Amino acid sequence: MQVSHETIYRSLYIQARGVLKKELMQHLRSKRMMRRSKRAMSQPRGQIKDAVSIRERPPEAEDRAIPGHWEGDLITGAKNSHIATLVERHSRFTMLVQVDGKDTTSVIAGLVREAQRLPAALKGSLTWDRGTELAAHKDFTVATDIQVYFCDPQSPWQRGTNENTNRLLRQYYPKGMDLSTFTQQDLDQVAMRLNERPRKTLGYKTPAEVLSTTVALTG
Repeated sequence: MQVSHETIYRSLYIQARGVLKKELMQHLRSKRMMRRSKRAMSQPRGQIKDAVSIRERPPEAEDRAIPGHWEGDLITGAKNSHIATLVERHSRFTMLVQVDGKDTTSVIAGLVREAQRLPAALKGSLTWDRGTELAAHKDFTVATDIQVYFCDPQSPWQRGTNENTNRLLRQYYPKGMDLSTFTQQDLDQVAMRLNERPRKTLGYKTPAEVLSTTVALTG
């Protein structure tokens, strides 16, 4: 019998309502217990022309063995403001991208600008959800040589690393804050704080340390 990811996640959240709730709340940095459905959280998603499914993503992106494969998303603030977030799957290294709006032209322009700063070894792939802000994904690929893969509908766990990072970012950018007031330099400083924070999953190394080491080895 196969059990879906949604069933597993829902079960974990239900269990947390009982005697474990207080203990879990003390350890969960995001301080959020209720699992809201993607359908309830998001605005309607449009069709992405020529979208390549996450199921076609190369094995090295799946197992995190090789650096250069990214997950991306937008976080939203007041006055319809947004920041694009990029997280490298191997090292958990984070990049924050200033964007002028949620329209695909603005988002692609910001992503291209920051992705062009990357060395070739880190231009493997980008995984995004079905948001229409990446409708012009082909323009991004042409400009950066980074292939874009799209998650299945309503499947945020397929970008789990990025989802976790977005929750950490709410320490710096609480909901209701106007994100348009931050410059790219401001965002780089916050990203640096995350990238210099030791992570248990990395053997208490920092994302910056892991990325620097792996790029040196592969470069």
